[in-house]
Amino acid sequence: MKPPRIPPLIIDIVQSGLLACEGMVFDCRDTCPACGDELSGYDTKKKQFAVLLEGNTRHPVHVVVKRFSCRECDTICFADEPFYPGTRIGSPLVDLCRTLGATMPFNRVAVNLLHLGIVIDRGTVRNYMHGSYPDITITNLFGISLPLSIISLSELAARIGEGGRIPGTETLAACGFPSAYRAAPDRLLPPEKRNERYEEEDKEERETQAP
Repeated sequence: MKPPRIPPLIIDIVQSGLLACEGMVFDCRDTCPACGDELSGYDTKKKQFAVLLEGNTRHPVHVVVKRFSCRECDTICFADEPFYPGTRIGSPLVDLCRTLGATMPFNRVAVNLLHLGIVIDRGTVRNYMHGSYPDITITNLFGISLPLSIISLSELAARIGEGGRIPGTETLAACGFPSAYRAAPDRLLPPEKRNERYEEEDKEERETQAP
């Protein structure tokens, strides 16, 4: 397969936006998504936002997301976060997979992502192409279509400067408030089923991190 021609500036734009999210904390949510009652702090989770490639080394980018417990119905929920419900990578990357996948097959998307310094396999690309997500705002740079969320993150990173930290609220705005897009099936789950799903995710994460 012929290597894609991606201008270095595009690579810098994508990488700078994603790297700026490293270590970011998301800890705000107003009310319970199940019953609308008040929430109290429960715990925090480190979630993988992206995996970048630096030379031959993989560099995971993590963010920290607070979880809350509802005083009324005992539902456990996450703070507003830069993830679509049910996904394991940051919403700008889901947007990028879907944007590229609109014009090329899954394996080419994975190759193009690798040239951008992003590690996502073709199977994951396929899953996101077949998923249900909101419409994406797309812009064109040097003949390459990119989601606006990626561009917005990069602009925030440039404005804050090296070593600075982007406020979580501005990051959510740049990403289009993805966690506000609550999939209907998730809303219909009773609290005990929703909490059971979170417990399964916790178990998977522990097994992944075990030596």
